[in-house]
Amino acid sequence: MTKSIMRNAHFLGTKIRNLRKRNNLTMEDLSARCIRSNSEVAPSVSYLSMIERGKRFPSEEMLEVIAEVFQKDTSWFLDDTPEEDAIKPVKGKRGGIHGMSLEPKFLFSKDILEIVVPEMLSQTGVSGQQFAHLLIRAHQEQHQNHFPDLERAAEDVGRKQMPLSLDAIFAICKDMGLEIRWFDRLPDEIRDETGYESKNLVRSFFTPPNTIYINNLLKLHPMRLKYDLAVQIGHCVLHNKDGGKSAMVAGQGLSSSTRRKDASIDAQDIIHAWRDFECSFFAGALLCPKVPFRQLLDRHNYEVNVGDMVDVSASVVMRRMTAVSPYSHWHYFDAYPPGKLKAVYRGNGIPLPWGNMRMVLDPCQHWAVFRMINAPQTETSSQISILEVNNEPRIYSCESVKVTDLAGNDHVLCAGIDMNPAMESQGTDAHSVAADLKDVCLDNGGTATIPGHIKNELLRVAKILNIAWVERGISQDARLICPRSSACPRNPCCYTGESVQDSELSLRHIQKQIINKASD
Repeated sequence: MTKSIMRNAHFLGTKIRNLRKRNNLTMEDLSARCIRSNSEVAPSVSYLSMIERGKRFPSEEMLEVIAEVFQKDTSWFLDDTPEEDAIKPVKGKRGGIHGMSLEPKFLFSKDILEIVVPEMLSQTGVSGQQFAHLLIRAHQEQHQNHFPDLERAAEDVGRKQMPLSLDAIFAICKDMGLEIRWFDRLPDEIRDETGYESKNLVRSFFTPPNTIYINNLLKLHPMRLKYDLAVQIGHCVLHNKDGGKSAMVAGQGLSSSTRRKDASIDAQDIIHAWRDFECSFFAGALLCPKVPFRQLLDRHNYEVNVGDMVDVSASVVMRRMTAVSPYSHWHYFDAYPPGKLKAVYRGNGIPLPWGNMRMVLDPCQHWAVFRMINAPQTETSSQISILEVNNEPRIYSCESVKVTDLAGNDHVLCAGIDMNPAMESQGTDAHSVAADLKDVCLDNGGTATIPGHIKNELLRVAKILNIAWVERGISQDARLICPRSSACPRNPCCYTGESVQDSELSLRHIQKQIINKASD
């Protein structure tokens, strides 16, 4: 770097550090991104550390590489204007889901809740397992899918090996003294409460003290066999081989654990569901250890097909994305026809498009995850969506893929991000950008080509996030979506039926008329 440029580099190290932290990148992440751009001039981790601390100055070529990663002009790093706000990690702020204030406090005491919750579940027909899944999902979203103790437990077993071969998984089972027994069972036909018919298949289960039962059909699907074995290994490692109460089941209709005929609940329902979650997370961490898998995703721009390189399914890839990505504002859905969500994660606070406990009468058909359910293709599909959340427009980008489970049922996996925080971290007024895109879509019946100035802003963020399917989504039309079609913002509205929301508005209107008349 020339001396004349060095005179203007007073805030260069600080700006690079702030940008890196703003985007939740480690020095290893940033160095790797620079190496892929230009390996000859990219900074090493140690040199990058010295740049950030002002001990060294990058060459002009090196600075250009760093600037490209963050989509900035090199001049931005060399002016004499410090950033107004230093970027520091926000401690104690987790998840995008916001709860309600539990007031008055005396009605939400532990004693009252212990009485009311079981009664509420019984009267509404919600099973103990369903309630447990809600609790676990809230815990998962609050912690934004970060469970370092489970990651460490899996790494201790797999030693961060990736890919982990099927033979290596069998070797782990042997070292743990586990016996594998194979059984034959074909899918069972079942009908759910709505009359929809589907197939369900018991894949595997564990019985104490040391036996894993595996369906012979899994021999035809090695990547699925690896996952089932990894889950059962998790039961043994995390729970001291005291028995996995749940079976691995393909399909949506069968409960994966023992279910009573009534809707009562006891503590075991919660414990068993939590153990299922722990073992599922453990399996993902065993097959896709955090650091090497994060590096793999970064090298291949978060494409879902990286699963082919490490012999894991698209489901494992998408769920692990939400746990290992430096960007925390993710969601993940696993949707079965006609419109049930078997799995949900909402670390970015996106409202649910459909309940996964019951069907609704007015679903929004414009969500990518549901548009693909009846689509013939099995390729991935990217989409940019605009959704009103707490009276604020937000832009979401997602990638959906249609797959078939072991029982033969088609279902759709979807991973997505909230783009507003990414724009805000770059100093962009995300609310204005989202509002402009919403207006354009409204003017065009709900679906529209993304205007050039908005497309450029989203492309800049996509390159910083290094997610290829965000760029693909930007090249498609953007769509307005809503949690329920009765609140559809489109004109004309997608839904014409009588909605609960309309009835509530009518009741409030009647109450207001009564009050006004009484005041006359």
